[in-house]
Amino acid sequence: MRILLINPNTSAHVTDLVADHVRRQLGGRAELRAVTGRFGARYIASRAAAAIAGHAALDALAEHGGACDAVYLACFGDPGLLALRELSRVPVIGMAEAACHEAAAAGRFGIVTGGAAWEGMLREFVAALGLSDALAALRTVAPSGGAIARDPDAALAILAEACRACAASGAETVILGGAGLAGLAARIAPQVSVPVICSVEAGTRAVLASGASASIRSRPDPVESVGLGPALAARLIDP
Repeated sequence: MRILLINPNTSAHVTDLVADHVRRQLGGRAELRAVTGRFGARYIASRAAAAIAGHAALDALAEHGGACDAVYLACFGDPGLLALRELSRVPVIGMAEAACHEAAAAGRFGIVTGGAAWEGMLREFVAALGLSDALAALRTVAPSGGAIARDPDAALAILAEACRACAASGAETVILGGAGLAGLAARIAPQVSVPVICSVEAGTRAVLASGASASIRSRPDPVESVGLGPALAARLIDP
């Protein structure tokens, strides 16, 4: 199985971090190719940056997705997920969607992530999944996910505190969300009274479960474009 991992921000450090963690989880069961957004924000922490990241993810799919069996959108906000599924010829898994469905299967859940702007965005995302009633709590911490990726040790205490607050609010599991937080759930879990789910690992499990089957989709109508990268412009002509 060949997996294309797309980091739709422009931080190669985050791409390397999440790809290394995913490869350890795969353990040789699949081949992973990881790519970084060609343009956009270094780390996604606003609606504008998320919108641009959706475009970057589509650009990456068009450029690199020809030989893959599945696509892993490795960003906890899943920017451009539905558009990726529209253009992709193979299954596309979003990190946030996979983590939320896994957590909701175990009961009410909480979310902890970096960056204050994500609270409203993630509440809307969970509502779009139809899981608002299952969301017991959502906590953001002051450091962005990018800052946490650069210095994870400095964020461990505040992340653990936020996870405990979610559990105190009725969460039966807590998602530690974000590509930049890869691997931190295992370090925090002993300090929290409920299971802590690593969003990166939840997404990887969902990708493996998707298998290498063809994606079932309706082909969008061809459309001409102006100013896009050549590969994406061609994909819009021949979706």
